[in-house]
Amino acid sequence: MIRYLFSNELAAMPRLHDSMFRDRADQFQTRLGWDVSVNDHGEERDAYDAMNPLYVIWQHDDGSHGGSMRFLPTTGRTMLNDHFRHILRGGQVCNPRIWECTRFCLSRRAAPKVSAALMLGGAEMGLGFNLRHSVGVFDHRMVRIYRRLGWSPTVLGSNGAGRDQITAGIWTFSEAIVEGLCRKADIPRAVSRLWFHQSRGPAEMPLALTA
Repeated sequence: MIRYLFSNELAAMPRLHDSMFRDRADQFQTRLGWDVSVNDHGEERDAYDAMNPLYVIWQHDDGSHGGSMRFLPTTGRTMLNDHFRHILRGGQVCNPRIWECTRFCLSRRAAPKVSAALMLGGAEMGLGFNLRHSVGVFDHRMVRIYRRLGWSPTVLGSNGAGRDQITAGIWTFSEAIVEGLCRKADIPRAVSRLWFHQSRGPAEMPLALTA
């Protein structure tokens, strides 16, 4: 199922919490060779995990992590504004109805449709929180995934070429996108909506994230 958990909520679920950060280390350091920080417990985390982000997580039946994404409002610190403004030619994104998505991660045990389920979760979150867009930075390997799932971003800027190219993009939330991702993930629309409202109650954003 898809879970929507802020960091302070995820901490109360140790199996899901620990397996997510270990899977992030496995993907970003071991498989992709990124220069990321991994602690003595084999967990990858950074400064943005300390900002109480919202995690959209595919949870296996045994309670462990199958895949996840991390969201933060662009009114606060984001990776795009802090580290990739050169892609935007010095500009920045700062809007309460635009959130940044980072750390798209899949467990080695993830089934083929988990990537679609995660994208569905992101789109469901956007509608539930009445957001307009999501922004993020991605590498060449994600282009094919977004295209296959039918939700490619509008490109804001790129740097580099070929396999080394890094791109900033913006995604638009809509009911049509959610419906399409439901079909890709093989998850009924009513179930997707139920999972969000079970996690978020009335779907109100914490006051700290609306400032």
